[in-house]
Amino acid sequence: MPPAIVQKKDKKKNKTSVPIVDSLATALRILDYFTIRESELSLRELSEKSGLYKSRIHRLCGTLVALGFLTRMPSSSYRLGPKLMTLGKIYENSNTLVTISRSIMKQLADVTGESVALFQLDGETSFCLAREYGSSSLVFSIQEGDNMDLHASAAGRILLAFGPEELSGKILSRPTLEKFTSETMTDPKNIEEQLSIIRKCGYATNRGERELEVAAIAGPIFNHESKVESALAIVGPVQRFSKNRENEIVQNLLEATGKISELLGAPRQ
Repeated sequence: MPPAIVQKKDKKKNKTSVPIVDSLATALRILDYFTIRESELSLRELSEKSGLYKSRIHRLCGTLVALGFLTRMPSSSYRLGPKLMTLGKIYENSNTLVTISRSIMKQLADVTGESVALFQLDGETSFCLAREYGSSSLVFSIQEGDNMDLHASAAGRILLAFGPEELSGKILSRPTLEKFTSETMTDPKNIEEQLSIIRKCGYATNRGERELEVAAIAGPIFNHESKVESALAIVGPVQRFSKNRENEIVQNLLEATGKISELLGAPRQ
């Protein structure tokens, strides 16, 4: 049995921090194990992922079921419950970035025919806040709510290029960076050179680095403090992202990111 989750206690007490309720944190972490690809998990699977004994998982899941955060299936496995949909809609409606971006993203998807995705910095990864499908029957696999590595995606490199220096330093100083395909750039020096180019040209490209058949072009979204915490990406099949078409895609993309940035109160660049 793997070791149980333990909340480490900092010997130096921070008077301004709020104490974490361990039992609540442990219960909420269970929800994080559910993904688009693993939407239904058994008691055994949750126990293996969390490192907790089945008896404790059973009690925690029972509480989450009673409150509507989980649903127990006839097979005795668990799925996310309806309460999360309600909270998700409340979050979406109250998130200024998503509210502002939706109509612009739809227009961009219509104009380019490609899928459009909105990403926000989430710790050391990017988080897909929203996406709109283009007219193409071929779409990439990222879904709303998914996280992606920063080094291997166009949106991620935007967030690295325009984000805090300590973030790029931390990511690029890792012993190894995951190589998703034969095209994935993993050499820190090469990535740093790429980030420098991105800062100068204002957009990032990715051809086959996350998935061989998928390409993406992303641009930064600036907030009212002229900071970049989110990025907009146009994504589609590699064959439709030729060098000849890149200028057209970039022009449409940067017009869209400029509109969103302006609506967020960003000073004109």
